[in-house]
Amino acid sequence: MRCGAEKVSVHTAAVQNPKLLSQAAEKFGNQCVVIAIDARRSKTNAERWQVCIKAGSEPTDIDVVEWAIKAEKLGAGEILLTSMDADGMQKGYDNELNKAVTDAVNIPVIASGGAGNLNHLYDAIIDGHADAVLMASITHFGNYTITEMKERLKKRGIPMNL
Repeated sequence: MRCGAEKVSVHTAAVQNPKLLSQAAEKFGNQCVVIAIDARRSKTNAERWQVCIKAGSEPTDIDVVEWAIKAEKLGAGEILLTSMDADGMQKGYDNELNKAVTDAVNIPVIASGGAGNLNHLYDAIIDGHADAVLMASITHFGNYTITEMKERLKKRGIPMNL
């Protein structure tokens, strides 16, 4: 933060030590603290997602929605929510997951994992109630430019600065 970063994202360290969120929020302000949550649908309960740590490779017994609520209470000002099930598949975001989390918290949620076309971005915002979307594959592989994405979203009624 002292080097000019506007926000910092924490993930595994916050799961292992939730007080880290409170400490960071007290020192830098909630608006600077982003909790990254890697989520995977539970194999034992299809209605639930579990938090995964270590870049999504290690599942925990922590419920994603409960963790999002707790992270907000501890001081996170934003959530970066990645569906490990949809990540890299380019078949669309897990909007059931996105909606479950966004409807449970009062802080912005960034949907991540699954974007394959421009309609997926719109769907994450409208159906998943996401405040923002993160996309990687569709830009890395040159499928769409940022300008094309923003223009399409704006044409569909999503406020956008061009």
